[in-house]
Amino acid sequence: MEANDKIKVIKGIGEKTEKVFHKLGIETVQDLIEHYPRGYEEFEGPAMIATIQEGTTIAIEASLMSTPKVKKVKNLQIVNAQVKDSTSSMFLTWFNMPFLQKTLRYGYHYIFRGKVIRKNGILLMEQPGIYQREDYYRLLKVLQPIYPLTEGITNTAVSKAIKQALTELEFAKDYIPKPVAKEYLLMDRTKAIKEVHFPRERESMMKARQRLVFDEFFLYSLALRKLKDKKTVLRSEYTMEERPECDQYMKSFPYSLTKAQLRVWEEIKKDLCGDYVMNRLIQGDVGSGKTVLAILSLLMAVKNGYQTSFMVPTEVLAKQHYKSLSSLSTEFGISICLLVGSMTAKEKREAYDRIKTHRADIIIGTHALIQEKVEYDRLGLVITDEQHRFGVKQREALMNKGGNPHVLVMSATPIPRTLAIILYGDLDISIVDELPAERLPIKNCVVDTNYRPKAYRFIDKQVAEGRQTYVICPMVEESEEVEAENVIEYTERLKEALASGITVEFLHGKMKPKDKNDVMERFANGEIKVLVSTTVVEVGVNVPNATVMMVENSERFGLAQLHQLRGRVGRGEHQSYCILVCGSSSKDAWERLEILNKSNDGFFIAGEDLKLRGPGDIFGIRQSGDMDFKLGDIFNDASLLKAAAVAVKSLKDKEVDSIFEANPYLEEKILYRNSNTL
Repeated sequence: MEANDKIKVIKGIGEKTEKVFHKLGIETVQDLIEHYPRGYEEFEGPAMIATIQEGTTIAIEASLMSTPKVKKVKNLQIVNAQVKDSTSSMFLTWFNMPFLQKTLRYGYHYIFRGKVIRKNGILLMEQPGIYQREDYYRLLKVLQPIYPLTEGITNTAVSKAIKQALTELEFAKDYIPKPVAKEYLLMDRTKAIKEVHFPRERESMMKARQRLVFDEFFLYSLALRKLKDKKTVLRSEYTMEERPECDQYMKSFPYSLTKAQLRVWEEIKKDLCGDYVMNRLIQGDVGSGKTVLAILSLLMAVKNGYQTSFMVPTEVLAKQHYKSLSSLSTEFGISICLLVGSMTAKEKREAYDRIKTHRADIIIGTHALIQEKVEYDRLGLVITDEQHRFGVKQREALMNKGGNPHVLVMSATPIPRTLAIILYGDLDISIVDELPAERLPIKNCVVDTNYRPKAYRFIDKQVAEGRQTYVICPMVEESEEVEAENVIEYTERLKEALASGITVEFLHGKMKPKDKNDVMERFANGEIKVLVSTTVVEVGVNVPNATVMMVENSERFGLAQLHQLRGRVGRGEHQSYCILVCGSSSKDAWERLEILNKSNDGFFIAGEDLKLRGPGDIFGIRQSGDMDFKLGDIFNDASLLKAAAVAVKSLKDKEVDSIFEANPYLEEKILYRNSNTL
């Protein structure tokens, strides 16, 4: 078995299962073995039902008191059962597993293991695993891998497929130079892959993970080195000169640009008027005014005769930008075109024609902008405003459509400068570290769950004053079904708790893209007053009228992510508020949240969080969802990131060349498969 083989070579994976694996991004054997556990479980002996407590993950040995019952709630099938042991009884709940009604037999003994929660005042176990006694006791004290899943596949199925692949796969030669491996005490790669999936004990798993995280950062740094080498020889085909329209546009603002904005604008102008292609990152906190700089850049490029594109993460945001930029059309005679996936075939054909014939100066859209059918005419500037870095794949796609355009990347993710220099090594970095004077600071509070009724009354009051609210539901990692059910159920409870007449809707990851867009558009238009959501609202829409961000179980999120969520409010003229509900009594959890409570400065928060957490907290909260590494986390693994960057920097050009010559598959791996990261 070879790494590039399709996963159907693995015994037990047929056409149907293969399609489910594809949903997880797994197409080859290599993809499968790099589908790393998101955590591990260490099984304990069963507890008595009378002793269990809310919030714990625990096992019970019990018998069924009745045949399980199935009820339908919208698109979910919920299985409920009641079990008992010698001390007490309790209810169990499963989602979308109706077959349990036939496989679980009344009166039989099983071991059930899952998380204990409280609903409507009753303790119950949600989505528990089911084991025969002898099978469960074989698992005691063994670290069990827990994999990211999707509908239609179980953890057992993924684990079984990986076990077979590791047994039969012919592993590629290690690409880390031996002196580097020796200096950083790295475990052998083949051994590390096997150990991270099926560890013998915790210490060996930690060493395995350390090796694989180092690999990710090492390859990332190698890719940046190659990009930087290429960048130095890219002379600009789209040199520009300063245009009076930019000053005219700035004078029309009802406010003055901050010193930070003016400084960064000078840096951008210098790049655009220079001899080499611009590759610049604007890093700025939420609300620091990065979009204004983007518009000025677009205006300058268009008035120099070039076409431009502005790529954003969601259709709703693309439409908002399209609408807000319409003033450029009337004031400066600029033609603006929208291109998003939901447009009809006819609308797309018309857009393609306008772009090809340069009857469109600024093209705003999502990833539809880089589809094969889009042909640009003298594309001089590409701006991306999104969480994920503008990938090598995407950059190459645009380059193939017309030379080497200037590239401006905007990021609202606050990353300490020491890490940013490593992560964005191929880009020049500009930091907008000042908020406009007219922007009201968000008022924060960290509260426990007893505060909920008071928070709901506050939301009532804000809605009565014409404002809108976000409520972020508890983050659930176990499965998409549980997450969807939590959001739907919370929405129903909130409708009852809030004043009558308030429009409350939900948003979650299992919804179809069209339905998500519809909900976000209705919220942006003010039709929905309270939006209950998972973190899908973290990016992608601007609702100046939203003044309250309430986050349930905020202790489960990284501070960087919470800061991003908080950035959804405070965008208009009204005072905004962030309510962080902490469901934990842990002193550490409250200390972390207190950092957010005291400051709205994203860069300060990122730095403090890094100090507080320290490196290597692998079972901690993932911080950096915008940098799409499979295992590594730029905050928790900051020391490994720095070490890998130093290791790559110390290599001679000949050594870099020899790594690629000995491992020809690496170029494709680091420049294409990691395109979301790069």
